[in-house]
Amino acid sequence: MKKSAILAAILVCTCLGLTEGASSQRKEATSGLKDHGLPKSNRDLVLWYDEAADQDWSAALPIGNGRLGGMIFGNVVKDRIQLNEDTLWTGQPNDPSRPEAKEYLDKVRDEIFNGDRDTAQQLYNDHMMGKHSGMMYQTVGSLYLNFPGHDAFTGYRRQLDLDTAVAKTQYSVGGIAYTREYFASPVDQLIILRITADKKGSISFTASMDTPMTATVTASSPNVLTLSGVNNAHEGVDAGMTYECRVKILNQGGTVNAGDDSITVRDADTVTIQIAAATSFVSFDDISGDPAARNDATFKAAAPRTYAKMLAEHTAAHQKLFRRVSIDLGYTENAKATTDLRRNAFAAGNDPDFAALYFQYGRYLLIASSRPGTQPANLQGIWNDQMNPPWDSKYTTNINYEMNYWPAEVTNLSELTEPFITSTKEVAVTGTATARNHYDCGGWVMHHNTDLWRLTVPVDAAQYGGWPTGGGWLILHLWEHYLYTGDTAYLAEVYPVMKGSAQFFLDYCVEHPTYGWLVTAPTVSPEHGYQDATGGAWMTAGTTMDSQIIRDVWNNTCKAAEILDVDKPLQKQLIASVEKLPPMQIGKRGQLQEWLEDVDVADNHRHVSHLYGLYPSDQITVEDTPEFADAAKTTLIERGDLSTGWSLGWKVNLWTRLKDGDHVYDLLKLLLHSDRTYPNMFDAHPPFQIDGNFGGTSGIAEMLLQSHHRMPDTKPAELAFVIDLLPALPDKTWPEGSVTGLRARGGFEVDIVWKDGKLTQAVIRSLQGNRCQLRYGQQTKSLNLKKNQSYTWQP
Repeated sequence: MKKSAILAAILVCTCLGLTEGASSQRKEATSGLKDHGLPKSNRDLVLWYDEAADQDWSAALPIGNGRLGGMIFGNVVKDRIQLNEDTLWTGQPNDPSRPEAKEYLDKVRDEIFNGDRDTAQQLYNDHMMGKHSGMMYQTVGSLYLNFPGHDAFTGYRRQLDLDTAVAKTQYSVGGIAYTREYFASPVDQLIILRITADKKGSISFTASMDTPMTATVTASSPNVLTLSGVNNAHEGVDAGMTYECRVKILNQGGTVNAGDDSITVRDADTVTIQIAAATSFVSFDDISGDPAARNDATFKAAAPRTYAKMLAEHTAAHQKLFRRVSIDLGYTENAKATTDLRRNAFAAGNDPDFAALYFQYGRYLLIASSRPGTQPANLQGIWNDQMNPPWDSKYTTNINYEMNYWPAEVTNLSELTEPFITSTKEVAVTGTATARNHYDCGGWVMHHNTDLWRLTVPVDAAQYGGWPTGGGWLILHLWEHYLYTGDTAYLAEVYPVMKGSAQFFLDYCVEHPTYGWLVTAPTVSPEHGYQDATGGAWMTAGTTMDSQIIRDVWNNTCKAAEILDVDKPLQKQLIASVEKLPPMQIGKRGQLQEWLEDVDVADNHRHVSHLYGLYPSDQITVEDTPEFADAAKTTLIERGDLSTGWSLGWKVNLWTRLKDGDHVYDLLKLLLHSDRTYPNMFDAHPPFQIDGNFGGTSGIAEMLLQSHHRMPDTKPAELAFVIDLLPALPDKTWPEGSVTGLRARGGFEVDIVWKDGKLTQAVIRSLQGNRCQLRYGQQTKSLNLKKNQSYTWQP
């Protein structure tokens, strides 16, 4: 019996209408979903392979606990676990802003408004850029395990179980079956490896470490390897941090002996390896920590705990988050193949379960790279083996950083946004100096990149970095977290950050001499140029994306002030200022204009910045602004489908908001193709960027559920939304399926079942007691649920 049919049968038993005890009901309704007779390959969310990764980092399997990351290669003879710690970056606390930059602002503006964009850009490059382009994320190094005599192996399999967050390598040598299990525990703050064999006395290997960093490796006791070193200087910022990675080898049976920089295990029954890593980082302005003392404390806490207890508590901590959402998009025989073969065949065949696996893999990656108290997920999550990673593996805030957190709220991982929220509070501190020094403005500003030290200045070059609106985009995420949680205490906590961004734009925006609108100047439309009478140019005033972001900042800050009953004069100022922003415009080709003038270039550029208003914002909808929705569609058609991995991830979400499920599915086929997805299912820009994974996961969720549209009669501060069910379901490729546990704005949890391409049932659970309106096609149902009530709808 299909999973969707089982779920439907369970849900039918729920009385139609209002029901108390939503949480306990959901546990009962979903507790048996994994044991209903489906083929094992469909029940288990496992990436698996019949070959080792060898030397291919993009085939290795990622594990992580938010702070520590490991890439598991699964090589039989010489296994490698490549290691990361999320605070190991180059440099130290620094302020790269230029106090003299503000002296050139008026001159740059004059050149922009007088039409000499090249001179404006040159002035900006020469006098207004930051002192450096930001620091780089680094690698700890690698642990190697050399197993002599294991060359002639059979029965090889390696896998990553998304449900347990445990990677595994299995094989046989000489009739003995060997198993290696790897996980990164958020409970014990250790990466743990367990080696077992089905015959006692069969485990022998030598452990060693290396790193491209400035570090030394010593065997400090018979069973402990220690790698200790310092971070690197970069672009004129001196090194300032120390770090330590410590490996403890615990054997049952056999012997353990230490050399100068390696440890040899002989004839053991089982071996458990514990890996701890720490730096001297305390905060973005404090590096006074002691990494050795931190590792001492970690191992002391772990000493009395058994492997079985560590594994059980790790699994429970992971599943507490991961199991909130289940998804079934259907099953075909393709699901029996190895993961790399399924990827290769996805575009040509029908493997809906692979899309479900990709969706859950995105959720797994977010859990593994972002937890409360850690650093946010960066351009590569937490996984990097290079000294000079692509784009420094920083936080690129003109799309990529934000995309990392698109799936967090809708896929029921709300608390994983804490590192993003904390980072935003911190850039509001460093961004205050940048706003003052570069623009003589109040509030705070951030441009298109940040790093561990909370960089906020313009970097790289004016055509990329001369964009003062990155901090404004972050504000949308702060506000969205409130829309999903309804937590007014949280809103009061982040309101000063929202207000600071709003204040910066009030100070920075100027009246356009021709149109009279309030515009940003100078600015760019991220990483894209235009053609006007003077030729090609980048720097300008008042891009469409800027106006859309600022509209959100001012409107949402005003709503937050109203909810908190503060700053009434500011509320009036913000309302009046919103009315002076440039309106969105439609160009001569029917496209949504990217700039104030109709100077758009018809190309296939990867950025579609001016479609921010369609997604992730709600300023363009097919219901309320159909003319702008059509113009956005024209832009998307002009830009084309095939692009970099992250761009495809964004386009997936944009087309879901246009409610074209078949086109979204075509984009998913491009995204999950071998050109844009590596063997380990990491997103390929190329090279690797994790944002495409998160964009793809968010997009699949948006195909099944959208909640950005406010109910028509809502007050500005009321959390009352339309919950749109199956708004972008493909016509034929996912004919039946189910999803449980998705979240909707206003505080709702939603389960959906469909068959023959039609909604058969939805269960809505209220977590806050707000109104909502259910919508499926042309059918609607308004609800006013109390907290913890649920409603079952069969339209």
